[in-house]
Amino acid sequence: MNPKTSSPGAMPLCARRAALDILLTTDPFAKARAARELGALVRDGGAGVSAALELPEPPGIPGRPSQPELVSPRALERRAMHTDAGRAALIHALAHIEFNAINLALDAVWRFAGLPDAFYADWLRVAAEEAYHFTLLTDHLAGMGYRYGDFPAHNGLWEMAQKTSGNLLARLALVPRTLEARGLDASPPIRAKLWQAGDRRAANILDIILRDEIGHVAVGNRWYRWCCTQQGLDPLEAYRELAQRYQAPHLKGPFNLKARRAAGFDEAELAALMQTTQSPAA
Repeated sequence: MNPKTSSPGAMPLCARRAALDILLTTDPFAKARAARELGALVRDGGAGVSAALELPEPPGIPGRPSQPELVSPRALERRAMHTDAGRAALIHALAHIEFNAINLALDAVWRFAGLPDAFYADWLRVAAEEAYHFTLLTDHLAGMGYRYGDFPAHNGLWEMAQKTSGNLLARLALVPRTLEARGLDASPPIRAKLWQAGDRRAANILDIILRDEIGHVAVGNRWYRWCCTQQGLDPLEAYRELAQRYQAPHLKGPFNLKARRAAGFDEAELAALMQTTQSPAA
């Protein structure tokens, strides 16, 4: 899918339809390129969002390649960081997270109708930035002699997206604010391991990803609170109910509280989070 502006006199490109087309794309590299192109197009005013449009769900969501093989998280082999294969497996796992994150952002754009234009613009920007991260990681992986698909991976992020496909509030609560926010906690120790292993390039990529992911979680927080306001709900109480109803994973520390504050979590939310662990990180 190569999003382009329409010819003079034609109907303008609908970014939500284009997002669905990209979501269905099975080639991960073509998907990443198209997500970045669509993000730039919307940013520059070359496409509209048609917020009221109700799009039927086609088969094949999300488009994905035949590899990597998707397995249970418990089936993933732990590899030593001091080996090239071990570092490559870690970079591959991070690339797979970013591939799923592209899909998640695109899915939010096409699936949920009737929202402010800024909602769609935010998630299209997120999709483009996730695609950039995927490209950085897979380029580095290629430099190590590997390719995306060479290692098995798990599908936890997308499984939660499927569970929340009929409930925008739940999607926002449990994907960006829960599963993706875990990356804010995990990124610094992973970066430290890569740096200690001598992989400076990978460590620098992790710096870029953490910077951008703070903004992505902030988008989730902003629109979650907007939805709570629209529905007259208390954000903290609503989160507790949704986490229980959809069986969200129990988060364990240490937590990157600095990054979480920067991403828009308030002190009441952080206090509730801290109750889940006895080993917080400030």
